[in-house]
Amino acid sequence: MKFNSPITIQTIAEIIDAEIIGDSASKAAGINEIHKVEKGDLCFVDHPKYYTKCLHSDATHIIINTKDVTLPEGKTLLIVKDPFEAYLKIVNHFRPLYITKKNISDTALVSEGTIIMPNVFIGEQVKIGKHCIIHSNVSILDYTEIGDYVIIQSGTVVGSDAFYYNTKKNRDVWYKKMASCGNVIIENDVEIGANCTIDRGVTATTRIGRGTKIDNLVHIGHDVMIGKNCLFAAQVGIAGATTIEDGVTLWGQVGVSKTLTIGSNAMILAQSGVGTTLEGNKIYFGSPVEEASIKKRELIWIKRIPELWKKVMKQQ
Repeated sequence: MKFNSPITIQTIAEIIDAEIIGDSASKAAGINEIHKVEKGDLCFVDHPKYYTKCLHSDATHIIINTKDVTLPEGKTLLIVKDPFEAYLKIVNHFRPLYITKKNISDTALVSEGTIIMPNVFIGEQVKIGKHCIIHSNVSILDYTEIGDYVIIQSGTVVGSDAFYYNTKKNRDVWYKKMASCGNVIIENDVEIGANCTIDRGVTATTRIGRGTKIDNLVHIGHDVMIGKNCLFAAQVGIAGATTIEDGVTLWGQVGVSKTLTIGSNAMILAQSGVGTTLEGNKIYFGSPVEEASIKKRELIWIKRIPELWKKVMKQQ
């Protein structure tokens, strides 16, 4: 999440009651997770396992729960007891939940030629381009950006919260919701079927590339990056922070695990389970997936096992 304008670290420290080590006059451009952080951003870390990674990331300002680290040059530390709670305070301060009684927010921008059917909800700071068709009972939640010539069928939700939790076993509630302050960007010429769900990024963006077509009942998780001209059939599920490159086809009920990449122009046949990064320009099948030609040969041999077993028994 980028702030509307850079915020001084002194102001951030006052919001989260932090001790500053470093330049208190410096400014933060936004707050992001460690794998999305950019120069000028805030990032938080609350476990020794990740201290080094965070300190040497692109983050300029780091919320941390210890002074017992070496401060890299050009970085600023904000020392707090619980960095995760500090993160929540910052998100809730700069991107609070808006309570509205209107179906279409006064801050939403809908461009010329776009058709909005009855019972559509459009949240705060939403931008919708030209000549789109948004069918009834669609929910387009806060900060979503939609390009031109986009079609969204009935019942779809765009911009729902990430399924993302901070886990600690030493408290009564093990899984504590990590507030989502990212958004969804849907590029031009995208079509989305009925009853789909597209989660916003935790702190950054979930993106659907130009020309991509999505069937009904598809789920796209937080921070997923989908390239141009992809084709997803019904009941596809894609877990968080996965990258789908240009021209990928996922047939019905394909499940894709988190934080992996599917290369350009790959095709995954129906009911396959993708658990690892896949090269582009190949056809895959099975769970776990393999190249389809190899997997099909395996299935043929499996069918022959009873016949082979009978031959073995006769030889004995």
